[in-house]
Amino acid sequence: MNMTMRIAAVALAAALAIGLAGQVRAQEQAPGPAPAATTAPAGGAAAIDAAHRRLAEERIGGGLKYLLAQRNPDGGWGFAPGASHPALTAMAVRCFLQHPDYGPRSQVVEAAMKSLLSFRQADGGFYVPKEGNQNYITSVAVTALAAAGDPRHKDALAGAVAFLRGIQIVPGSKTPTGDAVAEDHPYVGGVSYGEHGRPDLSNLGFWMEAMRDAGVKGDDPAMRRALAFVTRLQNRTEGSAGGTFVVKGTDDGGFVYAVNRKGATYVGESKAGEEEQRGLRSYGSMTYTGFKSMLYANVSRDDPRVRAAFEWIRKYWRLDSNPNMPAVQSRQGLYYYYHVFSKALRAWGQAEITDLRGVKHNWRHELIDTLTEGQRADGSWINTAEERWMEGNPVLATCYAVLSLQETLKK
Repeated sequence: MNMTMRIAAVALAAALAIGLAGQVRAQEQAPGPAPAATTAPAGGAAAIDAAHRRLAEERIGGGLKYLLAQRNPDGGWGFAPGASHPALTAMAVRCFLQHPDYGPRSQVVEAAMKSLLSFRQADGGFYVPKEGNQNYITSVAVTALAAAGDPRHKDALAGAVAFLRGIQIVPGSKTPTGDAVAEDHPYVGGVSYGEHGRPDLSNLGFWMEAMRDAGVKGDDPAMRRALAFVTRLQNRTEGSAGGTFVVKGTDDGGFVYAVNRKGATYVGESKAGEEEQRGLRSYGSMTYTGFKSMLYANVSRDDPRVRAAFEWIRKYWRLDSNPNMPAVQSRQGLYYYYHVFSKALRAWGQAEITDLRGVKHNWRHELIDTLTEGQRADGSWINTAEERWMEGNPVLATCYAVLSLQETLKK
């Protein structure tokens, strides 16, 4: 692998995986009203006023215009002009598929799908063999194929789903060091960048979303195993698998990033770091990922795990940064956070969230307003503070922003 490809591989993994962002940690807030009702009010179109609906549609239109101008000759998109990449192509084509002016037979989608399918491998996955990142790229490819609903891609979709099933860590799998994975191994249910490496919540979040979009039910055995892994990474002593991986946890209901091997033991990892006396810090992008993943696995809204995560969301509500991240990681991965924020709250189904101070938030309106402020004159978005996680690439940031806005318009 030459140096350019190596840099691109690492950057893509970081951009899609970690979702780091943050400006200033939300201050501890005094207890407020009683927990919100567990019955969700009507959401979707009824939750948006006419002005915000028009604004979202305008901003989406501007984003699509920008993406059209960035297409490569083969109809795909990439991190550099002229070199299409399956991850960005899948993300961009989904933006078009979710717009009423485009469909599976439109010229834009036809060309993009041809580019995407050129990255299909013999094992059913979508990836660049020398680059890796098989799970991330295949997962976003599945979401694009599912959004298209095109019978011509039925075999490609089925093969990609089978590939994703095959990379989930299950009893009988082998770790990279050759150790056998037993039923009680902390990696069981998780998904890594490739095959059976160290799993993490970001990888699994993309995997569960892809499976759900492809029609896999929440009670499917693979989804139930995934749910068990998700639960291990929740900062909630009660109910977390053995309580082993919430080391010195804040026990606040939020989520951390991964389980890592440390010598002969396994410990939790948070990309927000640790606090003296408090332990691993939960943070926004992983908490919203964990929250939506539990909902995708059909966990009840009244389940204590779901309620604990929702209370974390109420406590740390904000859109100017990735909640509860330290200031040193200010705004890194902010558009990744918006992406999981929008998907999680649409899955939750509640149009208005009351935070622990008693302030009511129409999440759709607030997200639309925030993204409107960040859109540039050419229709793109870019994270000007982002060098490390690739959101300084306007194609990636624009895909995240458009997909997030499109969630606000769905029921």
